[in-house]
Amino acid sequence: MTRQGSPSPGPGDRPEGPVGDADADAATVRVDPRGVLTSWSEGAERLLGYPASETVGREATMLLARGLPEGGLPEGLRPDGGQPRWTGTVTLRHRDGRPLDVRVLAHRQDPTDRAPGGGWLLVSALSGTEAVAEDAELSRWAFDQCPCALAVYDTRLRLRRVNGAMDQVIGLPEDEIRGLHLAEIGGKPQSAELEDQMREALTTGTALDARTFMRTGGEAEEHAWSARLAPLRDEEGRVRGVCLAAHDVTEEVLARQRLLLLNSASVRIGSTLDVNRTAWELADVCVPHLADFVSVDLLEHLADGAEPPPGPVTGPVPLRRVAHRSRTEDRVNEDAPDAWVKVGDVQIYPDFSPLAACLASGRPVLNVMTDPVMRRWAELIPARAAHAKKYGFHWVMAVPVLARGTTLGVAVFSRFEGGVPFAPDDVLLAEEITARAAVCIDNSRRFTREQNTSLALQRSLLPHHLPRANAVEIASRYLPASPHPGVGGDWFDVIPLSGARVALVVGDVVGHGIQASATMGRLRTAVRTLADVDLPPDELLTHLDDLVIRLSAEAGAEQTSAEVGATCLYAVYDPISRRCTLAGAGHPPPVVVTPDGRTYPVELPVGPPLGVGGLPFESVDFELPESTVLALYTDGLLDGGDRDTDEGRRILAEVLTRPAASLDAACGAVLSTLLPDGRAQDDVALLLARTKVLDTAHVATWDVPADPAEVARTRGYVTAQLRDWRLEDAIFATELVTSELVTNAIRHAAPPIQLRLIHDLSLICEVSDSSTTVPHLRRARAFDEGGRGLLLVAQLTQRWGSRHNPTGKTIWAEQILHPENGEV
Repeated sequence: MTRQGSPSPGPGDRPEGPVGDADADAATVRVDPRGVLTSWSEGAERLLGYPASETVGREATMLLARGLPEGGLPEGLRPDGGQPRWTGTVTLRHRDGRPLDVRVLAHRQDPTDRAPGGGWLLVSALSGTEAVAEDAELSRWAFDQCPCALAVYDTRLRLRRVNGAMDQVIGLPEDEIRGLHLAEIGGKPQSAELEDQMREALTTGTALDARTFMRTGGEAEEHAWSARLAPLRDEEGRVRGVCLAAHDVTEEVLARQRLLLLNSASVRIGSTLDVNRTAWELADVCVPHLADFVSVDLLEHLADGAEPPPGPVTGPVPLRRVAHRSRTEDRVNEDAPDAWVKVGDVQIYPDFSPLAACLASGRPVLNVMTDPVMRRWAELIPARAAHAKKYGFHWVMAVPVLARGTTLGVAVFSRFEGGVPFAPDDVLLAEEITARAAVCIDNSRRFTREQNTSLALQRSLLPHHLPRANAVEIASRYLPASPHPGVGGDWFDVIPLSGARVALVVGDVVGHGIQASATMGRLRTAVRTLADVDLPPDELLTHLDDLVIRLSAEAGAEQTSAEVGATCLYAVYDPISRRCTLAGAGHPPPVVVTPDGRTYPVELPVGPPLGVGGLPFESVDFELPESTVLALYTDGLLDGGDRDTDEGRRILAEVLTRPAASLDAACGAVLSTLLPDGRAQDDVALLLARTKVLDTAHVATWDVPADPAEVARTRGYVTAQLRDWRLEDAIFATELVTSELVTNAIRHAAPPIQLRLIHDLSLICEVSDSSTTVPHLRRARAFDEGGRGLLLVAQLTQRWGSRHNPTGKTIWAEQILHPENGEV
């Protein structure tokens, strides 16, 4: 489409008549905030007869014929009036004494170089500027030469007049289209829609704004147009036609689209830490909004985990295709028929090719398929040239993928024949989007390399997933030591226990390598086994200490127990009582963060590291309010640089008190603060647990008298409670389990006897008594009168067991509930 604009004036385009200052034909004066005249124009002298020498420096009130009106100056002219502009009629005194009614336009002015104090600029038009016949000629010239495209239609929506700018838009002279309707002139659906809006403006008598996209004047490129449709009225107010004023807003629309595309790229690119996925996202964002076809090729050796060379890449370059998108492809199968190179293939590009040229220069390279360079490149592989011609490739832009001064590859943007070439703004946009994607690709590459080195460690040493529990909310991090990637002895674990409790474990095996890894695996398995029998923390560490001593002995006479040593921290949290019991074996004490933001390390009795032997372990028991954060970690988190352990613990406590979007975000903040470079001198394990509470609505407790007659009554309590919890499907099984456990306690144990139901992620039935004798599951013989109760319990529940407590024992049975509706 023809671009609109005013031609540069030539020698014969000079205006006729004098061209002077703005003050030549108007009376203009300036008044400062004190009311003193500070300037006086020639027009003011002609209007009032005073020369500047008699007015400048005097008060402006000297000009008033009748003095100040009653009440002082009009509000708009007062220094504190606040209005930016005022207009009105003022009676002034001519120098010869006669009064003059003068129409004044006053502008409030801020301080400037010409008027340092600010004040008012007062203007009054002189005579000689009244409407004359020449104005009609000026109006006609204004219509014909207005840079805005104008068209006038009558009440039947027939074209009557167009100006020169509209001639260029339509591409036809006025004589050939006068009398036609807009839909007939344009011949497009958009023309008919615009004519309907003109009819609405004509019918309602209200001006309308319209926005349309169409090709005009025979142009191949579609433009965006903003149109104002205004009804035309005669002197009596009757609507006699409609005026269409059109503005080409293509550049504004394109700029807005580029901005939206850039914003979309910042959101969509880099959603994962995967190199290939990021490359696909780059191509996906740019098709079809920026190009018809986009491909991303990375340096071949990046796939092997090697570091890319710094700076530009020269010479023939082997590149691996990692992603491409086309507007003609099948998005379901991600199949682009117009792609010559398939994803995963490697191609070697000569130094004169666009891809190699852009990598060598570090700048975008723009080519057309008819360029000599492109023809030379096409001649190397005729089949490739035929393929490009078949699918209409025409404009090609190669942009280097650069991040942190390192060349990673190249992104190629192509447009098909029949489209529009790349504009300079398109090149800048492609550079910006590619630069953002390059940073994401580089981050993904670095992460992938680190992930591959530690993958074996994470698979074998750490839990694959943390268990779901209502007792605590869990988040964790593990970072292997940078000098020893892939193998280490730090670990953490979260172990569900009976009674809705949970065990939190963090341990650290001395040393690195396969031996430390194997020892860690054994200790982790031992801890889970000992936790399953519900040993108290101090007793569990004692058994674990014996295991480490045996492992040291098995290591051979050449090694000492210190070489197969370890530290461990074991904590048990009960969400019903809110009590936490923990014990440590040479391990750093955990940090507690209360809901009100206070932090303190747990005062844990000093216990020896595992493997020393002969020394006792002690437990500490304390209450934790709901939403308390318990931070368990290994010493590699605190040690770093010239920082000592106390300083590291202080920084850890400070970071944990900062607000965080989630517990996982808090983990990230701890690592980024204590290990800002992401490298640790020793393995790091961090486990954060935010405590929850099971309130009385989820727990029911009954004291059961040691009377067999109470069994039936107890069943009734259980049935009513399950109905309150809407667990009707669990009533039958729970009644049987309760009857068996309560009956066994009455017959074989000693009072007091207590029954407790816990509604958590599972349904738990517990019966406690004062006896320390633990029942065992056995198969009853044909003539036995008992022995079938626990077998029945085992069949009806998911799992069952027993644990000792300070006053006796507890037998428990657990039924798994459906995760969605709480049903068994």
